[in-house]
Amino acid sequence: MERASRCVALGPRTSALRRWLRRIGPWHWGEDARGRSPWAHGRVLVSLAVLTAGLLAFHSAVPNTVGRLGSLLETFLPWLGLAIPVLLGLALLRRSATALVTLLVPAAVWANLFGGLLLAEDPTAGRGTHDIIALQHNVSDENTDPAGTAAALIESAPDLVALEELTPSALPVYERALAADYPYHAVEGSVGLWSRYPLADVRPLDIKPEGIGEGWSRGLRSSVRTPSGEIAAYVAHLPSVRVRLNGFSSGWRDESAGLLGAAIAAEKQDKVILLGDLNSTVDDRGLAPVTSRMDSAGRGFAFSWPAAFPVSRIDHIMTRSATVTGVWSLPATGSDHLPTAARINLGR
Repeated sequence: MERASRCVALGPRTSALRRWLRRIGPWHWGEDARGRSPWAHGRVLVSLAVLTAGLLAFHSAVPNTVGRLGSLLETFLPWLGLAIPVLLGLALLRRSATALVTLLVPAAVWANLFGGLLLAEDPTAGRGTHDIIALQHNVSDENTDPAGTAAALIESAPDLVALEELTPSALPVYERALAADYPYHAVEGSVGLWSRYPLADVRPLDIKPEGIGEGWSRGLRSSVRTPSGEIAAYVAHLPSVRVRLNGFSSGWRDESAGLLGAAIAAEKQDKVILLGDLNSTVDDRGLAPVTSRMDSAGRGFAFSWPAAFPVSRIDHIMTRSATVTGVWSLPATGSDHLPTAARINLGR
């Protein structure tokens, strides 16, 4: 008797809910004020959905001839997916069934490109398969707490540490702070490499574009004798880019990337690790001379810049003849970049 009373009480509510669902459901929406069905309007939204899918799928077709718009798009490509929920909301407001169905296309393209990165494991939970942990950090030449930054990096216990934007005043601080845990280190210009394992054949890496004055030194190459075998480690800091009214200024960065890619191509050591601030993402065609020769796999977006609100991973750890099994960004230091760390399987 009690159950029957409860059913009677819920009956009107259930019926009202069903009527409401029928009213908002795209296949049950009635005609609009102009007498159009939900399948006959929302053409602008459909066009925007198709455009979003096209930019995601064929971003390389966007020309770089005017303001390097292609590179600018590719630098923030994952964020183009934000257009999908915005268009979804507009489609619901417009009651356009056609727009809703069309939105499945950009959603599928985005999921294919970046969905796997959402499955990133918690770096503090599991260790995965790896031989070494490498860490990359642009410490910023305006960092007021280099000692605190060094302590934060040591806490994550990497085997290799690459730093950029080392200044003459801050370098001794990093050298003292890292010496106990990393007895081997090399510095060339404003970049440095600290290691638990012996270094050999250290030399500067010439990635300076034409037009930049003397004294600009942002690259080094060193052999690292790890327990899993010898590897070549590259540390690089490519020139900065600027977004101006006339477009994306990346000429020096692209030229420097070409020099870096050529050096990696000429590297005789089979296993290579590249650590650096490349001032763009792996989707940017401007980095193609590097990304075409290196593997940047690893789950997780690991956005590293800007530290206050990271929207892009421009700090990279890439490999050749080795595998990145996990990548993540660390908590903020005194820099405008977040540190980036990666577990690497060197194989045998």
